[in-house]
Amino acid sequence: MPELPEVETTVRGLARFLDGERIQSVTLNRPDMRFPFPDGLVQAISGAQVTGLGRRAKYGLIHTARDTSLIFHLGMSGRWRIDPEEADKHDHLVITTADHVFALNDPRRFGFVDLVDTAKLDKWPAFSVMGPEPLGDGLTADHLRAALKGRKQAIKLLLLDQRIVAGLGNIYVCEALFRAGIHPKRAGGKVWRPALDKLVPAIREVLLQSIEDGGSSLRDYARPDGELGYFATRFAVYGREGESCLRDTCANAGGSVIRRIVQGGRSSWFCPKCQR
Repeated sequence: MPELPEVETTVRGLARFLDGERIQSVTLNRPDMRFPFPDGLVQAISGAQVTGLGRRAKYGLIHTARDTSLIFHLGMSGRWRIDPEEADKHDHLVITTADHVFALNDPRRFGFVDLVDTAKLDKWPAFSVMGPEPLGDGLTADHLRAALKGRKQAIKLLLLDQRIVAGLGNIYVCEALFRAGIHPKRAGGKVWRPALDKLVPAIREVLLQSIEDGGSSLRDYARPDGELGYFATRFAVYGREGESCLRDTCANAGGSVIRRIVQGGRSSWFCPKCQR
């Protein structure tokens, strides 16, 4: 599933060609994706000028001058194709401007779109319960300390809880915990303040590095221009079960190998020597 860096990369790619443009036409090639397309979607944004694009957690946002915003989620395999050479049977939503064509392509149809009054975005059900953005000022060690206080659940699972931090996914939580030296099974309430002081910048660093690299491009994901991101080449622990830890301090202490465990139905990778 495209995670926060992949969605941010997608939004930035779309903004280069769509921001400020007027939508000339909207075509729906089927009645639904994961959910039915919103009633009145075509009429609501056809002819509207795009006033900006954004992201909330793993959702992309297209704002229009009609005070209406299109929310899109890429699901498991969704992506936007810009100026495709030919139509594809999985292009479910197509937006056309004077100079470009934008096709929302999703072979598995786990993605979806919704239409919301821009002024009411914060009240949209998924957004209304979300924690702070990991790249925003709201994510601090103080916030995490308060949110984790007394919690016995594993820190790995708590960081995936969108009510605590918005938009974090499995890949980047594994990588951030490694950078901060925190074992994924440690109880959230037992992650002390010095470790939280390391965790917050680790989360930001791993996300920003992935955005700069264009995402991880696991499985079906690609950027709007069709290019693949390459952050996957930088993974320190994710997917590296049985391989040697890359940290010099670990190697100097005799070395260790990356282990994998299952938490909440998802794999967690970690170094048993570096993460406590």
